[in-house]
Amino acid sequence: MVVFNRYIPFRGYDAINLFGIIFVRYEPKSPLHQRRIYPSLLNHERIHTRQQWELLWIGFYLWYLIEYLFYLIKYKSRFRAYRSIRFEREAYAYEHDLDYLRHRHLYAWIKL
Repeated sequence: MVVFNRYIPFRGYDAINLFGIIFVRYEPKSPLHQRRIYPSLLNHERIHTRQQWELLWIGFYLWYLIEYLFYLIKYKSRFRAYRSIRFEREAYAYEHDLDYLRHRHLYAWIKL
């Protein structure tokens, strides 16, 4: 399910996936935010939905947080830590392959 609103995610982000619900930031009066929602953005978030399902949601968020903190300590960079998380590496690697979820193997993020 996709929810368009002006509160979630925080400013500066286009979308976030929370428990399988994709929240897309939409500010109707802002000329900067009149861009379209690209299929690759939704595909990226749908890859996260599959990852969440594989780890029964709570496991996904715990693993995500642990990896983020590990890489934050390692790299001392929030951006680099975020991009190093296995879930994000898989989602970014395949966000433009709109057929990826049809042929994706279970736990594909482990191999990245």
